[in-house]
Amino acid sequence: MPKSRDIHWEQTTQGCMALSFTMVKTELLNEFKEGQFSTNLTSKQELSLLKILRKNRPAFAIGEEPLGKIRGHDIEVYLDVERPYPPILRRPPCPESLETRKEIEKHINKLLDMDVIRKIGHNETVEITTPVLITWHDGKSRLCGDFRALNNYTKADRYPIPRIHHALEKLAKDK
Repeated sequence: MPKSRDIHWEQTTQGCMALSFTMVKTELLNEFKEGQFSTNLTSKQELSLLKILRKNRPAFAIGEEPLGKIRGHDIEVYLDVERPYPPILRRPPCPESLETRKEIEKHINKLLDMDVIRKIGHNETVEITTPVLITWHDGKSRLCGDFRALNNYTKADRYPIPRIHHALEKLAKDK
């Protein structure tokens, strides 16, 4: 007879049924096979984490799926810039090889397919960054934006985010 921690009970319409702990864990790991989890987690903690991931599955993009969205929690971001507004930041493109240009185009097309970015019309002027390709030794690459020119127009935040350890020290003194 298996130990109680090796059994996972799941409520079904027919009543309760016992499922093998390893079977449930394997099923959940297959669903999130691209994820990497800490090796310090116990089996119970890992199963709890996988259950949370499954419950909130629509919030995650796995593989070639479209990016996840949490409906009802739309966020608007306001960029506080000094005049002239909007800043027209035209910068010459960085010189790059033909191979790098192809890789940048591949990343841009992937972002277009995922609806992260959109094509703009010929009369729209929204250039504020130059794409930069970061390549690792293993051949993988990542597309980044060079926003240094935008920094000249943004106002400094006079209210920095508080440090976590300061907040925890204040909370520790309260009862």
